[in-house]
Amino acid sequence: SRPHIKISVGLLLNQVTQSDLNPAVLHPWRHKSAGPQVRVKRDWIIPPIRVSENSKQVPEDLVQIKSDKVFTGEVIYMLEGPGVDQDPKGLFEIDEKTGWIKSKMPLDREKHKSFKLKAFALSPSGERLESPTTIEIYVLDQNDHRPEFTQKEFIGTIPEFSVPGTSVMQVTAIDSDDPMTENAALSYFIVEQESIPPHSINKTMFGINNKTGVIYTRDVGLDRDVVQSFKLTLQVADMSGMGLTATGRAIIHISDINNHAPKFHPTTYNINAMENKYIAELGRVNATDKDQKGGDNWRIKYTIVNPSGHFAIRTDSVSNQGIISVVKPLDYESQAEYRLIVKAENEVRLKSPYEQIHSATVTVRVMNENEAPVFYKNPIKVTVAESIVPGTVLVSDIAHDPDNAKLRFEIIQDPENWLAINHGTGQITARRSFNIRSPHVRNNIYSAIVKVIDQDAGGISATATLEVNLWETNDYPPVLIPLSGTVCSDRDRDKLGLLLSAVDEDMSPQADPFTFYIADQIVAANWTIITLNETHAVLQPLIDIEKGEFSIPVVVSDSGSPSLSSNALVNVTVCPCDSFGDCKSYTAAIFGTKMGISFIALMIIMGCIALLLLLLVLAVAVKGCTRQNIRKGRGLLVGASDDDIRDNVFHYDEQGGGEEDEDAFNIDFLRNPSDMVPAPASFFPQDCGLPRGKQPLRKDAPYNLPSPTYPRKPPGDPTDIENFINVGLDAADNDPNVPPYDTALIYDYEGDGSVAGSLSSIASMGSDGDQDYDYLNDWGPRFKKLANMYDPR
Repeated sequence: SRPHIKISVGLLLNQVTQSDLNPAVLHPWRHKSAGPQVRVKRDWIIPPIRVSENSKQVPEDLVQIKSDKVFTGEVIYMLEGPGVDQDPKGLFEIDEKTGWIKSKMPLDREKHKSFKLKAFALSPSGERLESPTTIEIYVLDQNDHRPEFTQKEFIGTIPEFSVPGTSVMQVTAIDSDDPMTENAALSYFIVEQESIPPHSINKTMFGINNKTGVIYTRDVGLDRDVVQSFKLTLQVADMSGMGLTATGRAIIHISDINNHAPKFHPTTYNINAMENKYIAELGRVNATDKDQKGGDNWRIKYTIVNPSGHFAIRTDSVSNQGIISVVKPLDYESQAEYRLIVKAENEVRLKSPYEQIHSATVTVRVMNENEAPVFYKNPIKVTVAESIVPGTVLVSDIAHDPDNAKLRFEIIQDPENWLAINHGTGQITARRSFNIRSPHVRNNIYSAIVKVIDQDAGGISATATLEVNLWETNDYPPVLIPLSGTVCSDRDRDKLGLLLSAVDEDMSPQADPFTFYIADQIVAANWTIITLNETHAVLQPLIDIEKGEFSIPVVVSDSGSPSLSSNALVNVTVCPCDSFGDCKSYTAAIFGTKMGISFIALMIIMGCIALLLLLLVLAVAVKGCTRQNIRKGRGLLVGASDDDIRDNVFHYDEQGGGEEDEDAFNIDFLRNPSDMVPAPASFFPQDCGLPRGKQPLRKDAPYNLPSPTYPRKPPGDPTDIENFINVGLDAADNDPNVPPYDTALIYDYEGDGSVAGSLSSIASMGSDGDQDYDYLNDWGPRFKKLANMYDPR
C-alpha cells in the first residue's frame, strides 16, 4: 500500500477549531464496493497556510505533518526552501520528532508575499519514507503603510478664461500595502487653495476626482491679468479615505491667450530724413500689449500700409518697438514729404472679439541736400559711320542736375582725340573722321569718358562712358594683284591662266566679294575672266594667241555701298609651256638658247656639284700627304705658296725629344721663300689629290689689284660644266679684293719676308754661327721676346 501524510493544523488567529487540528486520514486507494475494482493512486492536496504579517506571537506553530506509513522505528522530519535554508534564512523551522512547522520571527508582506517549502519524512538511516510534500505559506496584509504622492510638487497649466470642467492635470499616489485589499484603496482631496498674488480670487476655482486624482476647473473667472497662479494643498488617504493619510502640493499656472490687441502710444509721429541715403533706422514707433511679456501673444508685427517702395519696418525683439528704415533713397525734388500709416498686430491671431487693430500716422519730411549731376544714360551709346563728317553732332542733352545747378562738361579720356564737347551744353561732336582700324577701337566700339561738374557745389561731379559704335564705310577701292604674269599659249591649257586677286583696306561688308571684268571690249573679244570665288578670278585667252607681251585693262570693284572700283593694266606674257605647265621662255632665260637640257639633266649637274663640294670638304680635313708639304704651307686644293705658312708654330717651351720630321730641309729655301720657283705639278704625289694650276695669292689683306674676269655665260654644252666651274674657282682664288682679308685669323702666319718657315727648321739646320736671327726683330711686337732670346747683343 502507498503511504500517506497526516496533516494537523494548529489554531490560527483563534479561528481554527479543535476538530480542525486533527483532520481525518484520507485513503484514496480504497475500493467503494466488494467487487473487483481498479485502484486509483493520488496524493493529498494540502491547502496554503496563511500567516498574518507583523505577528507578535513568535515563535508560533503553523502546521504539523505526520507520516501514516507503518514503521517500527523513529521518523525524522525535515524542511527546506526560502525562509529555512535559503534567503531569507531563519524565518521558519520544523520539529524533527513531532513534525510541527513554526515561524521564528514576524513576517513582512511588503518584502515577501509567500513562501514555498518542501517537507521530508526520513528514517534514522536517512532513507526517504515519503515523497517530498510542498507546503505554501501566504503572508496576510495589514494596513501598515501610508500612501505617498509620486511627486513632491505637481505643476500644471490652464489657459485663462477656460470653461468649468476643463481638465488641468492628474496627481498620483502609491501605497505599499496589498492593492487587492482596502489597505491600498486611495482617495484624493483638495484641502486648501491659495491664489498668486494672494487673495486675488476667493472662490474655489478647482476640484479633484477622488478616485483618479484629476484636477479640473470648477468656476469661471480665470483671468491672467488678475491672477497668475494657484497653489493647492492635496491629501490622499487609504481605506477609501478612512485610513492612513498623506499630503502634497500642486501649482497651477494660468497661461496667456491673445485677448489684448497692441495699442500705439502716441498715435502720431514726425520724422526727418535726408535725401539720397539708405537709412537703417529712420525712427521708431511704440505700441504696447497687455498680454504676457515675451510670449507670442505679446510680440507685435508692424506693417506700413502705403510704403511707396521707399520705407520698411521691422520689430525690435527686446523692446517690441517698430523700427522704420529707408530702403530706397528719397528725392527731395520729387517728393518732399511722405505720410505713412503703420498698423500693429500680434503674430498670433487675436481671440477677443472686442479688440480691434490699431494704427498710427508717421509723417516723414525729406531734407534737401546738394546732389551730384546725373547722366540720363550710362553708358552713352552712339552709332555712326567711320567716315563721319567733322563737326557732326553725335549726342546732346546727356546729363542734368537735380538741384538745377549750373553744369560744366568735359571729355577726360579720348585716346584718338576724335571728339569735341560743348562745355556748357554737353553736346558732343566729331572733331574728325573716325578710323575703324584704330587700335583703340575694339569690336567696332570706340570708348571715351565724359565728366560733368556741378559748378555751384564745390566741384561735385559724375562720369559716364561714351561708346561710339562705328560701322564700316567704303573708303578704299580694291587694288588688283598681280599686275604681271605668264599664260600658256597651248590651247589644251585653257584651264590654266593668270590668277587674279584684289586687296581692299576696308572690312566686310565693304570689301569682298570682288567683281573682275575687262574694261576694253575689243580686248574682251580675245580674253576672258572667270570668277573662282569671292576674292579670286582667272584671266584666260579665248583664242589661240601667239606668244608675246600683252597689256589687258582689268577693272576690279568691291561690294561696298556705294561700290568702288579701280583700273589696272595687267602685263601678260604668252609663251609655250613644258610638260609641267611652266613657260619655256623662262628656262631659256636661265640656261641660254643653246643649252637645251632637260630638268632631269639639270638635277644631275647640281648633284655633281654637290659631290665636288663634299670632296672639297674632305680634302680640307686631310692634314696632308707628307709633313714636308704641310710645313711649307702648301694648300691641298688651291696649290702651295711659299708665303702661306700655317699651323707650323707649336709649343715654344718644347725641348728635347728630337724632331718629328726627320727629313732634311734646305735652309736656303726657308730664308728666301719669295725667290722660290713654284714646284712643278709633278712635285705633288698622285695620291694626294691636289689640284693643278696657279698658286693663290695671300688673302689676309687687300692688294688693290684689278679683279679677275669671271665667266659671263655658262657653256652651252653640258660636258664643259666642269671647266666652267674650275675657271670660276680659280678666278675667285686669285681675286685680291674679296674677304676674308678683314677677318680675325689664327697667328699661324709669321709675317711677310720670313727667311725661316718654322722654328724647328731653324733649330735643326746648321749651327748658331751660320744663322742670322736679325729677321726676328722684323716679325713685330708679338715676337719681341723671341727676338731678344736670339739677339747676340
